[in-house]
Amino acid sequence: MKLIVLNLPRDFSEDQLAKLFKAHGNIRGCDLVIDPATGISKGFGFVEMALDHEAEIAIKALHGSKLNKQKIRVKAAS
Repeated sequence: MKLIVLNLPRDFSEDQLAKLFKAHGNIRGCDLVIDPATGISKGFGFVEMALDHEAEIAIKALHGSKLNKQKIRVKAAS
């Protein structure tokens, strides 16, 4: 299941994003959306979880949690 992760800190890395989700199951991959002009994260990204039930666990665990005083949002990507 592909998830979208919103409101990430701008200095968050893909490795940090992967580590955050690996705590809740196997991931197939993750991508931060980067501004091509600045090379800085736009504050959101995508994570592909290997199993749907692990994705649901990750959503429940991480949606509304705080990273660097910012509440992140996690939901299924459409």
